[in-house]
Amino acid sequence: GGIILDKLGVRMTGMGAAAVMVIGTAIKYWAVSTVSLDGQTLFGLDAQVFWASIGFAIFAIGVEVAGITVSKIIVKWFKGKELATAMGMEMAMARIGTALALGFSIPIAKATGVIDVSRPILIALIGLCIGLIAFIVYVMMDKKLDASEDTGEIIVKNPEDEFKLSDIGKILGNKGWWYIAILCVLFYSAVFPFLKYATDLMVNKFGVKEDLAGLIPMLLPFGNILLTPLFGGIYDRKGKGATIMIIGAVLLIVVHALFAIPGFDSWIFAMVLVVLLGIAFSLVPSAMWPSVPKIVPEKRLGTAYSLIFWVQNWGLMGVPLLIGWVLEKYCVTGQTVRDGLTVNTYDYTLPMLIFTSFGVLALLFAFLLKAEDKKKGYGLESPNIVK
Repeated sequence: GGIILDKLGVRMTGMGAAAVMVIGTAIKYWAVSTVSLDGQTLFGLDAQVFWASIGFAIFAIGVEVAGITVSKIIVKWFKGKELATAMGMEMAMARIGTALALGFSIPIAKATGVIDVSRPILIALIGLCIGLIAFIVYVMMDKKLDASEDTGEIIVKNPEDEFKLSDIGKILGNKGWWYIAILCVLFYSAVFPFLKYATDLMVNKFGVKEDLAGLIPMLLPFGNILLTPLFGGIYDRKGKGATIMIIGAVLLIVVHALFAIPGFDSWIFAMVLVVLLGIAFSLVPSAMWPSVPKIVPEKRLGTAYSLIFWVQNWGLMGVPLLIGWVLEKYCVTGQTVRDGLTVNTYDYTLPMLIFTSFGVLALLFAFLLKAEDKKKGYGLESPNIVK
C-alpha cells in the first residue's frame, strides 16, 4: 500500500482505499444479513462465516492503506506548521470512531428488541459511504488549490524526486527509521494487548464487578482523545519530540510495574493507573508519527509509514497470543462460575511484568533515537512550526 501511495499519490490511493473499505463492508453486510447462504459451506466453513471473513479482510486492506494515505496528506498540508497538532486531532477522531463502535454496536443490534448483528454493520457501511464522498470532495478541493497556485511556469520533474523500488532499501538502511519502528511496536504491544485483557484484570485483581469492569479501561481512549492533540501542540511549538517519547516510555514502565505489585488492589488505584497509561499513550504517538517526516524524505513517506505499520502488526498479532499462553500456562489460580459457566481465575503479575519489559525496551530505543537525532540532525527536538 505504501509503494502504491508513493507511486500514484494521495488522491488516487485515497479514493481506492475508501472504495475498497466500502466494498469489503458491503460484502460483510450481505454475508451476515442474507438468508441465501443458510446451510451452505465453503472450504469446510459455514458460507456466511467465509464471506463475512472475506469482506472483513478486504475492508482491512483498505483501512491500512487509508491510514498511511491520511498521514501523508497531513504531512503535505501541515509540514512546517502545526503538523503534530493535526496528526493528534486525526488520531483523536479515530479514537472517537473506535469508542462509538465499541459503545453503540450492541445497543444498535438490540434496537428493535430483536437482536440483529447486521444492523451495526449497515450503519458502518453508511458511514464509510459518507467518508468516500467526503474524500472525493477533498480531492476536488485539493485540485482546485493546485490550480489556484499554478503560476503557468513549466516545471521539469527531477527523476530523483520520484519514488523507486530501491528507495525501500534506503528506508530499511535508515537507523532512525528502525528506532521509530521498533519503539512503535514495543509501545503499542504494551498498550493494545493490555486493553484486551484489562477487563479481566479488573475482575481478577481489583475485584470489580463484571458488568462494571470495562468502564475503567474505557478511560484510556477517552483521555487519549483529549490529550494527543494537546501534546502535539506542545511538540509543534516547543519541540522536544524525542524527549516526549522518553517521558511516555517512562510512564508506561511505571504503570505496568505498579499493576504488577500484588498488594495494590484498590479499584481507585486501578483508575489512576489507567489515567496515567492514557497520558503515556498520548505522549508517544503525538511525537512519534510527526517525527517520521523529519527522518524520511516525503517521496518515501507512504512506504515508510506502511512498513512501520507492518512491523507494528506483527507485535499486535503475537503479543496477545503470548500473554494468553502465559496466563494459561503459569497464572491460573483457580476456577469460578460466571454467567453459568466455569472459568479460570488468574494472577496477572507475570503478564504485567512482560508489559513492563516492553516499556523498558521502548525506553532504550527512545534514547537511541534521541542519540541518532543528535548525530544526524533530524530536528526531532526542534519545533515543527517554522517561523
